[in-house]
Amino acid sequence: MGDRTLGDDESLEAAESDDTVFRAEMESPPTEQVIVGAEPASYVEDAALERQRDEHDRIVEINRRIDEGPIPRLLVIALGMAALAFAVMFLQELAGVIGPVFLALNFMIAAHPLHIWLVNHRVHRFIAATLTGTLVLLLLGAFFYSIVWSVTQLVVSLPDYSAQFNDLYQSALHQLNRAGVTESGILDQLRSISPSNVLNYVRPIVSNLGGIASLLLVLVTVVFFLTMDSVTFNDRLDLAQRYHPRFIGALRSFAVGVRRYWIVSSVFGLIVAVLDVLALWIIGVPLALVWGILSFLTNYIPNVGFVIGLVPPALLALLALGPAAAIAVVVTYSVLNFIIQSIVMPRYTGQAVGITPTLTFFSLLFWAWALGVMGALLAVPLTLLAKALLVDADPKARWANALIASDPQTCIVEDDVAKPIMKRPLPRLRPPVL
Repeated sequence: MGDRTLGDDESLEAAESDDTVFRAEMESPPTEQVIVGAEPASYVEDAALERQRDEHDRIVEINRRIDEGPIPRLLVIALGMAALAFAVMFLQELAGVIGPVFLALNFMIAAHPLHIWLVNHRVHRFIAATLTGTLVLLLLGAFFYSIVWSVTQLVVSLPDYSAQFNDLYQSALHQLNRAGVTESGILDQLRSISPSNVLNYVRPIVSNLGGIASLLLVLVTVVFFLTMDSVTFNDRLDLAQRYHPRFIGALRSFAVGVRRYWIVSSVFGLIVAVLDVLALWIIGVPLALVWGILSFLTNYIPNVGFVIGLVPPALLALLALGPAAAIAVVVTYSVLNFIIQSIVMPRYTGQAVGITPTLTFFSLLFWAWALGVMGALLAVPLTLLAKALLVDADPKARWANALIASDPQTCIVEDDVAKPIMKRPLPRLRPPVL
């Protein structure tokens, strides 16, 4: 092998300069790291601390601007209150539509686990949806039929107490005569009643009956359409969750809360019914079991449901056992309903569905004022829907769960924990090696 000449060295250097891979391997990579020892250690530490302070000040300034916002806070609150007032007016105008539709949606949500169970057991989706919707309609029919059957039992049993009714009538006339009111005077007062006055009392009853008929019609129609949509409902939710997982997750939690609410309501309604049956049996009221069934069914009807469940047993106790027994029935029903329905149930309902008892109580007042009887019946599900849309689906509003949720820790979610703005931490400084 001969020695390399000067020309060979120059050609080798030219080839190396043209080779970009060779140059990239020979050149040192760019770096922002400080070489310890090139500058005094105190200077390096001061520079790092200065950068950290500047980054901290920048983050604080960004957070301050976010909190203050471009609009003054007082104006934001005023606009929010105005929007809320407009929304409430809008809901009141559509109360006759919103109430039945949302009630039907609640029924389908409560029955949806049956649909899932049938599908998991290899039942065709369409058949499973049809069976679920049919069950909901059958339960609605059984509910209203049972109420009518209970009232019919009172009407059928009244002729057996005609003698007691005559005795009670004569006793009432005697007491009125002692007070200076005669039977002829009562008849004269009855004759003075005009048909227009009677119509003033009959008209609201007829309108309520018409409202119940329209409610049933809307319920059946909405349940029918929801039954058709439930065939592919799970697939639609899974597909939407790919793009908006937080929003769909909030809707799923709303559905779970609705099911728990109806379970809790049914359990407490059963407890009240059993206690009512025991109280009626102790007092000696006939048909105690019938009135217990009526009490359980009317538990789902707010406000007027208590009166519907109270009047038949109280009237029968008055005819069969006298005024004292009737008063005992009224007092017993009132005490049990107040303690269980107004004190105990809101606490357990809030814990089951995830809201505080105070919010449960105020939601009952608000929705009853906004939507009437249907609002009182659906107060908790409506509140859960508002919470899901406005709080659970918005990461910036999750802090509100610390105030309104039964478990304050639900305001903290791992995905919502603030990540550091810097992509990587500052390099740790090492002391120079002597």
